[in-house]
Amino acid sequence: MTTLVLASASPARLATLRSAGVDPVVIVSGVDESQLTNLPPAELALRLAELKCAAVAARDDVPSGALVLGCDSVLELDGEALGKPADADDAVRRWRAMRGRSGVLRTGHCLRDTGTGRVVAATASTTVHFADVDDDEIAAYVATGEPLHVAGAFTIDGLAGAFVTRIDGDHHNVVGVSLPLLRELVAELGHAWTALWSPRR
Repeated sequence: MTTLVLASASPARLATLRSAGVDPVVIVSGVDESQLTNLPPAELALRLAELKCAAVAARDDVPSGALVLGCDSVLELDGEALGKPADADDAVRRWRAMRGRSGVLRTGHCLRDTGTGRVVAATASTTVHFADVDDDEIAAYVATGEPLHVAGAFTIDGLAGAFVTRIDGDHHNVVGVSLPLLRELVAELGHAWTALWSPRR
């Protein structure tokens, strides 16, 4: 069995991997996401994923021969990269701009084989269509606190699921990690996706 290390504090990414049979070791990168600015959304997501992956791969507590995965997501709307909102007012502004429209959720993935030092990286993109929610719905959603902790100020697998009318692309990518893309990256490094599966108890 090959060990996967997830360089992310995201419970949604962890749950997605676990539901796919992969039970990763979680080591949070602690990377300051504000250090990168003025980059196109897809490039920003990829660069942040690379930074997170590199930060964790350099640590002494990473299991020998593990694959280290760094991910970062942003929502592209009108060419702008929207990460986590700054505060509740920012989340309300975001939703007023997003409602009735579509944006592209971009998630950068960077995978490093600590055994060989090889690194592969790519960005997955999924178009998200938002419902034309009213001001009361936006206020109620922001008041829950959920959108304050996630890129794009929404979660498709949480309370905002009813506010997303359609997606074009990989659903898992919107949650935070594209399983089909990750499988391809794992294969590119010479590993079998099924070797990441945890033994069923």
